[in-house]
Amino acid sequence: MTDLTHSSHWGVFRARWDDGDLQVRPHPGDPDPSPVLGNIPAALTHPARVAAPSVRRGWWEDGPGPDDRRGHDDYLEVGWDELLDRLAAELTRVRETHGDAAVYGGSYGWASAGRFHHAQGQLHRFLAVTGGYTRSVNTYSGGAAEVLIPHVLGGFDAVTRYAVSWDSVAAHTDTVLAFGGMALKNSTVAAGGVSRHVERGAMGAAKARGARFVLVSPLRPDLPDEVDAQWLPIEPGTDTALMLALMHTVVAAGGHDREFLRTHCVGWPELERYLFAGPVKDADWAAGITGIDAATIRELAGRIGTGRTLVTVAQSLQRSEHGEQPVWAGAALAAVLGQVGLPGGGFCYGLGSLGHYGRVRNAVPVPTMTRTPNPVGEFIPVARVADMLLHPGEAYEYNGEHRVYPHVRLAYWLGGNPFHHHQDLNRLRRAVARLDTFVVHDPVWTATARHADVVLPSTTTLEREDIGASGSDPLLVAMKPLSPPRGQARDDYEILSALAGRLGHGDAFTHGRTTREWLEHLYLRTQKALADRGHPAPDFDEFWEAGELELPSGPDDGGVLAKFRADPVGHPLATPSGKVEVGSSTIAGFGYDDCPGHPAWLEPIERPDARHPLWMVANQPATRLHSQLDFGAHSAGAKGAGGQEIVRVHPVDAAARGIADGDVVRLHNDRGAALAQARVTDEVRAGVVQLPTGAWWDPEPDGTCRHGNPNVLTRDAGTSRLSQGCSGQLSAVELERCPHTAPTVRAHEPPPLSPV
Repeated sequence: MTDLTHSSHWGVFRARWDDGDLQVRPHPGDPDPSPVLGNIPAALTHPARVAAPSVRRGWWEDGPGPDDRRGHDDYLEVGWDELLDRLAAELTRVRETHGDAAVYGGSYGWASAGRFHHAQGQLHRFLAVTGGYTRSVNTYSGGAAEVLIPHVLGGFDAVTRYAVSWDSVAAHTDTVLAFGGMALKNSTVAAGGVSRHVERGAMGAAKARGARFVLVSPLRPDLPDEVDAQWLPIEPGTDTALMLALMHTVVAAGGHDREFLRTHCVGWPELERYLFAGPVKDADWAAGITGIDAATIRELAGRIGTGRTLVTVAQSLQRSEHGEQPVWAGAALAAVLGQVGLPGGGFCYGLGSLGHYGRVRNAVPVPTMTRTPNPVGEFIPVARVADMLLHPGEAYEYNGEHRVYPHVRLAYWLGGNPFHHHQDLNRLRRAVARLDTFVVHDPVWTATARHADVVLPSTTTLEREDIGASGSDPLLVAMKPLSPPRGQARDDYEILSALAGRLGHGDAFTHGRTTREWLEHLYLRTQKALADRGHPAPDFDEFWEAGELELPSGPDDGGVLAKFRADPVGHPLATPSGKVEVGSSTIAGFGYDDCPGHPAWLEPIERPDARHPLWMVANQPATRLHSQLDFGAHSAGAKGAGGQEIVRVHPVDAAARGIADGDVVRLHNDRGAALAQARVTDEVRAGVVQLPTGAWWDPEPDGTCRHGNPNVLTRDAGTSRLSQGCSGQLSAVELERCPHTAPTVRAHEPPPLSPV
């Protein structure tokens, strides 16, 4: 038996077959491997696998067009050639009748750690080569920050991923002020793979050196127990108010860094006036909003004003109404303290939210596909897909632009499950019903596949060869197949090559290369860079035989923020002013009342009331990546006895509703309802319930999710007119014991299938 090295977004692993069972073990070099690896063996043979090309009966028999039967229809299994011929004809019809912008390339990016079989890249290259498409910009994870940070701090990756390293936290930080925490379940995951999970060790080393951690979150597990954090269980969505009060308290005591604000920042006079204007943003004001008492706020302001302080803001905070504000206020707080650019100090968005934040960049590039220019300029912010489908031709605003939603007739989706990660899933179902045609490649019958017209079975990462790589992880992995393809599954590249050939663009898409020839071609870039730097540079065959290759790392020097701090004139930031913009004249000029020209406390539209008195936090799951491999052993083992997802409820809220630990409960609001199993715990703030995302949507006829997907309850609205990001983190709900016997969860069963 030979171990094969493979890579996943949540860890590099070794795998072997033992008496017909796939055995998966963490890479021996990983000091803190993720238990999510336990989901992998089920991926190959689970009954949820799509066995053959399938087509929704109504689309096959009645032709393309809007159809409310999507999500309710049964499916026919069709031969590959027959279905690809029909699909090529439909792509041609839509483009010739409605234009190339009528095709939406809806792929996301988490299907595989392999860089060649990157579903989003393959689809977008195919659509660009064959005519063009409407694309999306930004992500569900960080849409608000991705638009704001370039205005405020400069290049997004440069000032988030590569400015503050975990090594610098371990060595230099005295106080970590973590808004939203740094949960290890989140830093488990990194696009392209992560070979060494270092976060727990770095936080432990900082703690051992004497660093103090302050957790500002309604959820206590958002920092590991080992760091013995001070927990401030804040009212959800009020972090900005606390940040403003901390700034006010520091400034009122004369503890702000006037020189840094003068030489390295713009917009401070406007922000300072706001802090001291009525109502004054002091500790007493913030206490009434945040639920944290004024004395604690004043003590905290004193602490962060001494020593080396790092202000971190989790991605979760900007996935809510006015999500730009906590990110901006966090950066402004670090600027007021004068700590931006110091080793282990200043501000870091997203540290702990993903595994490739807090690491140094590799010294050489990794093998990746180059982007093919899209001849169509049309785009939407990614989280506004339902708005686009429901309201074609309607105007909206985005980042200072006045835009109009295109009229999309065909959506093509690879590598994602929008019926997991989008908000208000019943609304999304109504939106998808407006399409002429919905095409999905998927290895398994996700809720998205079950709403598609054309479902093409794609291989999993375990059934194909690829190269696993990340720009901030030093291990390059030769991902060798662990199994033949299941049923009639084909690689996305093979499927799209066949379609491109039918559309007359086969050579432009494939360049005449097989998958192996593409891998050899992509590897040459890395090999040359290694040789140019004087490092060992094995050829492709040597790399493939070895199974992995250690890449050199770049310097841990604080990146662009450290250079800017040392020389703001010689190394300006990539902002309009070249400085930290604690106030932005550009954003002010947009005239947005929901995102003014400096950080501000803005009252949310959605908040608990008499009918829906609880905050629901819909955060990332601990047992899987989003909804991926939800049926795997580790994910399934953490669900309730009836297969429902677990919702965490404070004892006070449970007692008031007669709910006991283990009860099946119904969460509901005016958008929908979901069933889950109650876990009664004081690890959540009173007035808050926590239901993670990722349970595959399993709707009753009325749209209630039997399985516990919180996105039947979340609000599908942009964070603000600036970024139009996802605002699904917080929702107002009510909770009650399930009034009837819970229905059987059928999320992982295939739909009715029959031959043509």
